[in-house]
Amino acid sequence: MSDKRVVIDPITRIEGHLRIEVVVDENNVVKEAYSGSTLWRGLEQIVKNRDPRDAGFFMQRICGVCTFSHYKAGIVAVENALGITPPLNAQLTRTLMNSALFLHDHIVHFYHLHGVDWVDVVSALSADPKKASEEAFKWCDTPYACGADKLKEVQDRVREFAAKGNLGPFANAYWGHSTYKLTPEQNLIALSHYLECLRIQRIAAQMMAIFGSKNPHPQTLTVGGVTCIMDLETPSRLGEYLTKLKEVQDFVNRAYYPDLVMAGRAYANEPSVLNDIGVSNLYTFKEFQLSANEWLFDSGIIFNGNLDKVHDVNPDKITEEATHSWYQNDKPLHPYDGETEPNYTGLVKGKSINDKGELEDSKLFDIKGKYTWIKAPRYGSDPLQVGPLANIVVNYAKGNKYVVPVVDKFLADTGLPLSAVFSTLGRTATRMIEAKIVADNTIIAFNNLIENLKTDKETVAKYRINKNKEYKGYYMGHVPRGALSHWCRIKDGVISNWQAVVPSTWNASPKDANGNMGAYESCLIGLKIADITQPLEIVRKIHSYDPCIACAVHVMDMSGNKLSEYKINV
Repeated sequence: MSDKRVVIDPITRIEGHLRIEVVVDENNVVKEAYSGSTLWRGLEQIVKNRDPRDAGFFMQRICGVCTFSHYKAGIVAVENALGITPPLNAQLTRTLMNSALFLHDHIVHFYHLHGVDWVDVVSALSADPKKASEEAFKWCDTPYACGADKLKEVQDRVREFAAKGNLGPFANAYWGHSTYKLTPEQNLIALSHYLECLRIQRIAAQMMAIFGSKNPHPQTLTVGGVTCIMDLETPSRLGEYLTKLKEVQDFVNRAYYPDLVMAGRAYANEPSVLNDIGVSNLYTFKEFQLSANEWLFDSGIIFNGNLDKVHDVNPDKITEEATHSWYQNDKPLHPYDGETEPNYTGLVKGKSINDKGELEDSKLFDIKGKYTWIKAPRYGSDPLQVGPLANIVVNYAKGNKYVVPVVDKFLADTGLPLSAVFSTLGRTATRMIEAKIVADNTIIAFNNLIENLKTDKETVAKYRINKNKEYKGYYMGHVPRGALSHWCRIKDGVISNWQAVVPSTWNASPKDANGNMGAYESCLIGLKIADITQPLEIVRKIHSYDPCIACAVHVMDMSGNKLSEYKINV
């Protein structure tokens, strides 16, 4: 049989709409891969000609998940442009809010979005709860929610769904797939933690609201600092944050960590999750200020997976191009000069395999032309991979004292070599490792904030701007999905240009003018799919990046028609 086109549209259990198309040979091995989004983001256009102090509030509307990330980026980019340095109290308060975001994002990603790629829920229904409880003690001295009675309760709840012919939140998955590796008892343990995480993620969201006033769209950052003065001066509010932090930390250490050790052992020999780093150029930027002079994570770039040399980051080398993206200007432009003028050229007619394994008429990516709303960021001419994998590997290579012991312990607990990190399994594991490092060390920033508040009550620096002067500035940092940057130009006292280069733009990048692939496309090449009507292997790989396509694009009509036109008088 000749090569076949397989289309997965949309990739579900992510933020936003992502479409993956692959070409497989007669052995179901992926020869070509194309990653694209069919929705368009317009936030850079909306913020033009507005007061710079408004930018953060608009930017956080890029997404309903990464809200604080873009909010903070929008604020810090303006501070950088205007030369404003927030007081230490504000910096540390932002760290506490950032911790809440990371912990919420990472536990939700694994248990509610990505976990079902590793955990066969239907298999858990045949588990022996008593044996499952005994199994849990193999992975943790004090396992979380894993008593035999608790596990039986979980099993009965899910069995009720199944008896009705509806698995509820677990519906529409490839249960029984040959690449699932956990035993029924191990699946039941993870299923119990899935349900517990529904409660814990609410506590993490409350952590954000303590200093942010609400969640998911907090309101207390301002250019120059933070406005949550009363909360910082109220001991009960500080105590409430600390109590919730400890509860989330407990879940990370007694559920999330042991579950990934268990999965690491089970999937150690599964080819579809190993040796698929894709883009081996790894990029991260410093994040989580712990004190006046210390950060939890540091910056750096590793090229070609070489851990012997970590390069400094040069912001001037970042560009975005649109050779295969639905925008007018194809040239590689630095974000300060970036353009987002749409040029939608549509899909083309062709044939693809449907879920019955039959060829059918389809609308496909125009792989010789433009096929996505996502641009192609490059560092010089190199594609980069961003995310927890890049962050943990770069910081491990730099000998970061907060990172090295956790990575070494995880490798010892799983029996995996360091090279196993460069894979889908590694991306999933390093996200947990990042969550553990944040959970265990946020207390440093918290204690330093308490000490500083004893002698310093400042929370905001004065806003100063000269409307006769032009400014430019940026935010660069690491957010739950990887390296994020926002770039702004200010003229006549208002924003003249704004560009956001987000983690999912780096990873979901289409091919550039030289044919170089982004991380999603690259990691799929050579993948053997057991059953092309159930492409779990593809979904699992893409989910490991925790895609946030809403950060990259917004709304359009597939046929190219105008949906509606709105005018807002400001």
